[in-house]
Amino acid sequence: MTIEVENQILSIKPCTHFLPRLKGMMLQKKKLTYGLYFPKCSSLHTFFMRQPIDILMINSHHQIVAYYKNVKPWKIISNQQACACLEFSTGILKNITISSQIKGL
Repeated sequence: MTIEVENQILSIKPCTHFLPRLKGMMLQKKKLTYGLYFPKCSSLHTFFMRQPIDILMINSHHQIVAYYKNVKPWKIISNQQACACLEFSTGILKNITISSQIKGL
């Protein structure tokens, strides 16, 4: 699945079932070239992650309500306005601004 954010085309994998949602990017040694999409989610943790990540929180209109850069392992990120989250290996996202529209979800 691909999405467009700020004229940047990104590959994502939806995490809609229990195991993919539980695992996320935990224990990944290499940077992933794609992002993970967590629908119906307003918080993420970085427990057991081996690398920092970038997180986009989006609302029901697919607008970015929060952007967290370089989130280190062992953190919890939450946003009450969010209804879905996207996580990427640090450095993949470029020129992201709050309230930008995500196309393709």
